Amino acid sequence: MYLAMNRFTVLLENAAEFEDLWLSRESHLRDMAGFVAFDMLRGPEEDGKILYASHTVWETEAHFRAWTRSEEFRAAHTRAGQTRKLFEGAPRFEGFTSIQSIEARAA
Repeated sequence: MYLAMNRFTVLLENAAEFEDLWLSRESHLRDMAGFVAFDMLRGPEEDGKILYASHTVWETEAHFRAWTRSEEFRAAHTRAGQTRKLFEGAPRFEGFTSIQSIEARAA
């Protein structure tokens, strides 16, 4: 499993618009081979800013890399330039390969 994350630092006054942008976009992720799950996470508020992280799970890093080169990726990010004013700096990317996974017991 491969986990791809982007962190965004958003000014408190931009938080609602930032969330609306993410919640209203067509991600195209479900169309991609190897896609497992996506979460947009809201973290702590500190000094008038909120930390957000997009969290995408893929079967392999190769599946994630294929996504970043796809037409679906370009379509999902067509409004990305409009979001620059909503968060500070560039998103911070972090990629992780799973070395252990523990799942809940079946009920």
